[in-house]
Amino acid sequence: MSNGNEGHSRRQVLTTVGSLSIAGAMGQAIASSSLVSPAAAAQPNSEIAEKTFEATADNVVNTLEAAYGVNRGKRRNHTKGFGALGIFVGAPEAAEYSRSLLFSGQEIEVVARFSLAGGDPEASDTEKSPRGLGLQFRLPGGSLHHITMIHTPMFFATMPKTFLDKFLALRPDPATGKPDPEKFKAFLNSHPDNTSQFHFLQTTNPPPSYANCSFYGIHTFKFVNRDNKVTMVRWRFVPHDGEKQLSDAEQKSMPRDFLEKAFIHRTHRGPVRWDMLVTIGQPGDPEDDPTILWPNNRKEVRAGTLTLSSAMPDPKAGSYKINFDPLMMADGIEATNDPILLFRSPSYAVSHTRRLRDL
Repeated sequence: MSNGNEGHSRRQVLTTVGSLSIAGAMGQAIASSSLVSPAAAAQPNSEIAEKTFEATADNVVNTLEAAYGVNRGKRRNHTKGFGALGIFVGAPEAAEYSRSLLFSGQEIEVVARFSLAGGDPEASDTEKSPRGLGLQFRLPGGSLHHITMIHTPMFFATMPKTFLDKFLALRPDPATGKPDPEKFKAFLNSHPDNTSQFHFLQTTNPPPSYANCSFYGIHTFKFVNRDNKVTMVRWRFVPHDGEKQLSDAEQKSMPRDFLEKAFIHRTHRGPVRWDMLVTIGQPGDPEDDPTILWPNNRKEVRAGTLTLSSAMPDPKAGSYKINFDPLMMADGIEATNDPILLFRSPSYAVSHTRRLRDL
């Protein structure tokens, strides 16, 4: 595990060049012996290197642990966060497109978790990095449905390979212990799929509270109705409190930790609500590339309202042991062939298993 000074240096450089790792998006960061198993050590060097840098679930979690250290009992990514509880009530308009019980109109229990991207439990809440929201819906009959979102409208990668290349570019130089900004610039120039999210994060200040933050599903999903008709959709959750960002002066003066306290105080004044808005896709809209936004003239349907009435620190939250796997979906909503969406599930599973083993 890196010492405090090394961790501070890494946070400084990562904040300068863009963002920390994103919403379960985990990539190779450091080529070191700590990533190579004893069995691999007996293989030729070229074969070790090739296997070490494959974008597999085990490798990406190994990389997170090498980059941030193993914070025992904590998530390997989106490490810093807290839990919340509430309900979701679906709207009848959405039932036209999906037979999911999410849209039955009944009150559905929800366990939520807000978080900052990256594996640093001491990350600053002022960082220009993605904010995350994981939701577990406990449907009638005992089935579960998960939704995982971030606060950027787009993602930074079309393929898992971009994770690997991004974190290789952020690998600390052995001579300085810090990432080389020039290597990251080279990554940006060679990976146009990262451009849109990088620009968003650089030009949009963080929110003063999660209650003032919209969250985006980023991926395309399939809604399946009672007649088995399939509709391609994307969704976002829009706050009733309105979207807000810190001013430049506020961003510089805010303390390291304020998001959890601000949200808990907000729930003391009453429930916090978001509307779920579903965008209906048209032929030709990209279905497997979360870096490309759909045209803004697409039809939107209000699909329901999320209401969170209480919040609590991570160790006390019901979300603490939940693996917010976005492929845990109940009948009526299905995954597309988006490589990034499909990559999340095995990566989350490896991380979750290791975290529970620490407890």
